[in-house]
Amino acid sequence: MRTIGAGEITENIKEMCIEANHFLSADMSQMMKEAVRTEESPLGKQILEQLQDNLCIAKRDMIPICQDTGMTVVFMEIGQDVHVTGGDLTDAVNEGVRQGYMHGYLRKSVVKDPLLRENTKDNTPAVIHFGIIPGDRLKITVAPKGFGSENMSRVFMLKPADGIEGVKDAILTAVKDAGPNACPPMVVGVGIGGTFEKCALMAKHALARPIDLRSEIPYVRELEEEMLSKINKTGIGPGGLGGTTTALAVNIETYPTHIAGLPVAVNICCHVNRHVVRVL
Repeated sequence: MRTIGAGEITENIKEMCIEANHFLSADMSQMMKEAVRTEESPLGKQILEQLQDNLCIAKRDMIPICQDTGMTVVFMEIGQDVHVTGGDLTDAVNEGVRQGYMHGYLRKSVVKDPLLRENTKDNTPAVIHFGIIPGDRLKITVAPKGFGSENMSRVFMLKPADGIEGVKDAILTAVKDAGPNACPPMVVGVGIGGTFEKCALMAKHALARPIDLRSEIPYVRELEEEMLSKINKTGIGPGGLGGTTTALAVNIETYPTHIAGLPVAVNICCHVNRHVVRVL
């Protein structure tokens, strides 16, 4: 059994919130540079270059890379041989988010009640997903999610007879309906299978996967590549102003499902696709 203090978790969450909101992850940075090189539209290329300038200024001056610093989503993959000491794990995570957004001077965007709309003033609570994994390590993924793109996300409860063509239509429908509102070039996370809530969780988790890493399942890998190509042929382009770079990646996760269903979730993220991963 390995012990990890709640205070250590809080400190890491704090640092990760600040890091995610100021610095683009290495995989996203590389893909953005590649997009500038390959974009065929002069206006689209100009928009991508401006986005690159924004990212450089944010890094240099410690300014958030987007004014919407998001609602913090945290994936906690907890080794079954880990024992957290010195406090409640959920409280430790939320305290890390509170400190990160207060000390990092990040915009507080969370309201206490979805209808009464009173701001919590510290961007808590986070949305936390716990999972138990083998081993004695604790893997933390912090992914602040802005709502310009979050509002464009969809769940489709397809019929099994809709098959893979129905899945393709669902993904394209979500992207086309999102258009410029998701701040393209976007990253498209897709969850296929499970239940209503499981497919949505997979779609969210898929966004945190390195975007240069393709699925290990052959047909899923082919589907990712096909959908990326089709999305980039929609002409939506950078900033929604036209071009050949509407999406940087399509990441798909799958799970077994019921004989009577084919759930599909599409969780769209903007061009910054903020995520930071640490293993304690």
